[in-house]
Amino acid sequence: MYGLTECKRCTYLPPEDLERKPLSVGVAIPNTEMWIVDEHDKPVGPDVVGQLVIRGATVMKGYWGKPEATARKLKPGPLPGEQVLYTGDYCRMDAEGYLYFIGRGDEIIKSRGEKIAPKEVENALLDVPGVREAAVIGVPDELLGQAVKAFVVIEQGRIVGERQLQKECQRRLENFMVPKSIVIVPSLPMTDTGKLKKTALS
Repeated sequence: MYGLTECKRCTYLPPEDLERKPLSVGVAIPNTEMWIVDEHDKPVGPDVVGQLVIRGATVMKGYWGKPEATARKLKPGPLPGEQVLYTGDYCRMDAEGYLYFIGRGDEIIKSRGEKIAPKEVENALLDVPGVREAAVIGVPDELLGQAVKAFVVIEQGRIVGERQLQKECQRRLENFMVPKSIVIVPSLPMTDTGKLKKTALS
């Protein structure tokens, strides 16, 4: 399923599609519509990554006492007086209308005109034997806009170099997703609750 505080649950993957669409978060729940838009609020075609928009009865009326924040999330819908939710999440939808979550808008890296989900790069790194942990961020780059930078923790006793990690990424990822730089670190910064603290990486 997929959902967020501003509209509760809004998609589900029917049980009969679990094997056929294992990476999808499903289709819209009854009485709900969803579509993907580009940077100019124009709907995009199948399998194009963009921002998810939700329309339906579960969409919030707004943030209490925060009109500016509300205006950023809610925009006029197809019907007079209606508002639809711009989730801030980047997704893609296949030709059958099944949704695939890519990443949160504030985490997406924009490099070479492409949108990159850090999680996809992190998963590729974690797939490399000897890699224990990985964190990926975007850093400012004059040529690329943002460059992909990875921080990797290696399992104790294993020898894995940055160059080897680059080659492994090239095998597993599209060219624009391959980290421009990879830094091997002894550990990753964590919050008091044990979650990865990406704001401490640079």
